[in-house]
Amino acid sequence: MDKQRLTLAVLTVLPLVMACGRDTGDTGGASAASAMSGVHWKVDSVTVDGTTRRAPAGAGADLRIGTDGTAEGSYGCNEFSAKAAFTGHRVELTHARQTLMACEPRRMVFERAMSRTLNDRPLTVAAKDGRLTLTARDGDRIQLTEEKDAPLYGTKWTITSLGADGTATSLPQQAKGSAYLTFDRKPGRVTGRLGCNHVTAKATARDGRVTLGPASTTRMMCDASLMQTEKGLLRLFDGTATYRLDHRTLTLTSENGETAEAVAGQ
Repeated sequence: MDKQRLTLAVLTVLPLVMACGRDTGDTGGASAASAMSGVHWKVDSVTVDGTTRRAPAGAGADLRIGTDGTAEGSYGCNEFSAKAAFTGHRVELTHARQTLMACEPRRMVFERAMSRTLNDRPLTVAAKDGRLTLTARDGDRIQLTEEKDAPLYGTKWTITSLGADGTATSLPQQAKGSAYLTFDRKPGRVTGRLGCNHVTAKATARDGRVTLGPASTTRMMCDASLMQTEKGLLRLFDGTATYRLDHRTLTLTSENGETAEAVAGQ
């Protein structure tokens, strides 16, 4: 009788073990939702029908999924948004919407491959050591790598827009790429260019706020659009501003509500 009971117990447990083994997702014991959400994933490559395409340099293809189940990112040319539904070690993106820009052919080919693989199909999630693989049932897959937020200190922050009262305006065409700030922790200062003139000032950051001392600048005169950008940035100095880091974007907001947005490494 004991032998029969043991045999029945083994037969009962074995199907459960085999059923668990069918899901090949390796997320280190975490669910797909906890493994993917709240991380900025840079797309490295897409494999469709056995052909692997590397993300074109500078394309910026990426994927971000919030804890609220919303997804957004870039296919390499166009930005997209979608809904993300998780089931165990799988994720499915649906209701995708995207912008409608045209880019050079290589980026568009990659974009079509990524869009086809990513949307409206269940994808098995395998995440380990900062790497992520999303695999469809037919073997198509996307390889991604976790990309950390750019640090406040030591990053060249190129100013992209200025604003006030919740409204931001991109820099004039002539001023794009002309203004940047770099914060240096050890000497406690910020250096850079305001559009026309170079600037240096004391700077200390703590608890999401940065205190900027009076600006010391060169004395050149430039095009009107550059001087306008410079005038706006100067209003951030000699005061305290809040700062917010979002992956590779920095937003500075002064006490009077004026803002400056910048991106890392451009």
